[in-house]
Amino acid sequence: MPKMRATILSMAAVAILLLAVSCTPSSPIVPSAASDSISTLPFPVSGWKTNFQKHSAPYKEFLSGGPAKNGIPAIETPIFVSVQEAGAWLADREPVQVVNVAGDVRAYPQQILIWHQIVNDTVGSQPVLITFSPISSTTSAFKRTIDDQVLVFGTAGVTRKSNIVLFDQQTESWWQEFGGEAIVGNLTGKQLEALPMQIVSWRQFKTAFPDGKVLSRQTGFARPYGQTPYVLYDTEGTPQGWDGTYDRRVIPIQERVLGIHIGQTAMAIPYPKLATKPVIQISLGGVELVAFHQKGMASPLDSRTISDGRDIGSTGVFERTLQGKLLSFHWEDASFVDEETNSTWNIFGHALSGPLAGQQLAPAQHQGVLWFVWSPFMPQTAVYGK
Repeated sequence: MPKMRATILSMAAVAILLLAVSCTPSSPIVPSAASDSISTLPFPVSGWKTNFQKHSAPYKEFLSGGPAKNGIPAIETPIFVSVQEAGAWLADREPVQVVNVAGDVRAYPQQILIWHQIVNDTVGSQPVLITFSPISSTTSAFKRTIDDQVLVFGTAGVTRKSNIVLFDQQTESWWQEFGGEAIVGNLTGKQLEALPMQIVSWRQFKTAFPDGKVLSRQTGFARPYGQTPYVLYDTEGTPQGWDGTYDRRVIPIQERVLGIHIGQTAMAIPYPKLATKPVIQISLGGVELVAFHQKGMASPLDSRTISDGRDIGSTGVFERTLQGKLLSFHWEDASFVDEETNSTWNIFGHALSGPLAGQQLAPAQHQGVLWFVWSPFMPQTAVYGK
């Protein structure tokens, strides 16, 4: 184990060096616990236009993310290619983040996002923000319009509660990636509107959406796409920015959970439960839901080559009520099947065959996230099976 730990620490050092390519070094952020006054913050703010007098999160919770502001470059002018073109460099098991706005379906490979964390895009005529925080394994899709102003986002070089912090170029307010709320600056308290998103394997995406669009490796930056700097991070690695506290309902702390949030209620379903029970039906916030899990997707935080990562599986969460009728599901012959009509469904909640063929279940907000991050942000969360 000491040898393994030394290897992990060495890998972490390599990761920071890789991510900091072409970055300007900055002083580490080590907030004073004595006060939240801007005058006591021991990090340079002269380069920021942020209104640091206005904030909703204690400054003592912020830490340096390593690379400085914009040190991890966001993608502002994304280029997309066809499924056929992307197939030349995407392996079947690789994870992709999928967004569908008004029939405009796009896949954002995590082999690219892990090096950029942010994509500013327009999907179905809607300005959209796509995010991936590797240190927390959180992913999001938001509308990036606030008060009729379209915002453009970058990486702040700051973390909070083991989750990256973003900033908008217009006001340089700081935003929490988890939840999409402005927590520092003039826009403090503003909330980005979330959009449904799924993380599935490349094979599942290209099968379901052969005419979909795929984020290209033509980003304008030279990065080792297909490789991850976070080797063994979600199993043996030391969580970045973690304060050492943890909720003992789920152990180990790096356990991946399916986090579901409906209104003021939340539930976490540990992935080991999903691995043995690919269909889980729950009631949350007065809504009847079904969680699907299907093997065949690699973790982006495991093996150096992402496609070689251990199998964590794809997930989808949907409302079980369709056209006023409550459906019940089970796993049968590598498909999700509803008991009422015996129709078969895929991981996207789309009926493929049977009386309901062509129907679509309404998606619910969810994400695969590491437990040491979900539990601090969602302290009242229920845990499935506990």
